[in-house]
Amino acid sequence: MDNMTLIAIISILTAGLTISIGVIAPALGEGRAIATAVNSLAQQPDASATITRTLFVGLAIIESMAIYCFVVSMVLIFANPFWNYVISETAGK
Repeated sequence: MDNMTLIAIISILTAGLTISIGVIAPALGEGRAIATAVNSLAQQPDASATITRTLFVGLAIIESMAIYCFVVSMVLIFANPFWNYVISETAGK
């Protein structure tokens, strides 16, 4: 197995782990945030505008973590910095 194949295998596995683990926490966080917001809306219907606005801001922040994990996995697959290292190493031989 050459270095290019090894880098490709490790990159794909790491990208898969990044996505699979990186979306579990945001999914659980969003579910808990929505459940808490619905409970708060049931108890305080007069504060619905404030609760809803705060919920959407919180959901956007929570979702950003999943987006960062997606970006990291795409960098590992399509713009991996180790490719240049392996290519320059094999060209120097």
